[in-house]
Amino acid sequence: METGPVTPVVEARPMRVLVVDDERNIRTTLRVCLEGLGCEVREAATSDAALAALAQAPADLAFVDLRLGTASGLELLPRLLAESPTLDIVLITAYATFDTAVEAVRRGARDYLPKPFTPAQIRHLVDKTRAHRERGFQLDALAEQLAQSVPEATLETASPLMHAALALVTRAAASDAAVLLRGESGTGKGVLARTLHSLSARRRRPFVTVNCPTLSEQLLASELFGHVRGAFTGAVRDQPGRVEQAEGGTLFLDEVAEMSPALQAQLLRFLQEKQFERLGEGRTRRADVRVVAATNRDLEKDVAEGRFREDLLYRLNVIEVKLPGLRERPEDILPLARRFVTFFARTAQRAVPELSPATEAMLRAYAWPGNVRELRNAVERALIVWPAGVLEPQAFPERIAAATGSQVTLGGPHTLEEVEREHILRVLASVPTLDEAARVLGIDASTLWRKRKRYEAPPD
Repeated sequence: METGPVTPVVEARPMRVLVVDDERNIRTTLRVCLEGLGCEVREAATSDAALAALAQAPADLAFVDLRLGTASGLELLPRLLAESPTLDIVLITAYATFDTAVEAVRRGARDYLPKPFTPAQIRHLVDKTRAHRERGFQLDALAEQLAQSVPEATLETASPLMHAALALVTRAAASDAAVLLRGESGTGKGVLARTLHSLSARRRRPFVTVNCPTLSEQLLASELFGHVRGAFTGAVRDQPGRVEQAEGGTLFLDEVAEMSPALQAQLLRFLQEKQFERLGEGRTRRADVRVVAATNRDLEKDVAEGRFREDLLYRLNVIEVKLPGLRERPEDILPLARRFVTFFARTAQRAVPELSPATEAMLRAYAWPGNVRELRNAVERALIVWPAGVLEPQAFPERIAAATGSQVTLGGPHTLEEVEREHILRVLASVPTLDEAARVLGIDASTLWRKRKRYEAPPD
């Protein structure tokens, strides 16, 4: 059954324009013309005022006069672009020359407009800029889609629990509220975050992902908020962070519970005030970004144990979406498995094999502690090691066949060793590292290593 979320009917965000000219009449003329085109307009009479306005709130397009009193608009261009790398700039001047036009483009201007200009020329430039920006966002989205072109990125489901999660995501997309996606590892939180973005009014803006557990505290702070030259060893130039790259779009924080307390405080401030500073810089910047976070942790427990800020949890958890584990949506197991088989067979340029009845029964019976990700990896492995046209249970990892041969259930007729073995293998499959599994199980890593070595062999 295919779930077809309906895209909400939303208005595109108005283009934000900054007009920089030392002549009040020119600023007024441009404002009237641009507001008539549906733009949000701010004015600045000097270079410093223009930089201050851009620091206070981002812009999409700037009209900059060549002569700003005793200052030069050409010298202002690189400073504006350093503040906002995605800004489109049109240089306007009454002293138009070929050399000036070339120099303006060399310094980062996208276009050049001689005075006096007409409303039709302004409309043409606004339409041209809007089309350019939309093409850029579409190309970024296409590149991201191709990079993430994996078969689990599907909204097809027969599960009522998954239908409920998708329905909530669809409703949440119509707002700018923070969303917290909860679920075990491998349940598809990243896919749902991307779906939410694609359904929102921000869908033509960037979707930017930050994987919180993969970086040290300092590198994660730089990744999020950027840094200036000299902020730390190796910082050889100014670098905007992911927050700035996501301007106007969505920032996805994967496994947000892994953030340090200091970074949690910075994230809380950004959520409250939309303000941040690059590392090593005292200047406050602003960004218009919608935050979606994901976690596989019990954040309420982390709050009680002092590992996560309660106020940050409230800010992130405005809308909570819980994703079911694959064992809670058994009707989806075989359709997903067949999708994976088709995907990896085509990738390997081989005929698409079938699943034998024994294999289908095995896949349905297994608990899938690693969820959709574990199923994907198991099918990929099967197609590598099993060249035949029918995939038999022997093509799959031994732990799957072993676990389904005598499925362990709590309260059933099983020994404590059988229950321990099943639980340990499920936890190991659901977390990325041995240390994380040891933490979940409440034992030290060396003990877990010995148990894993014993339990990963098929039982007698």
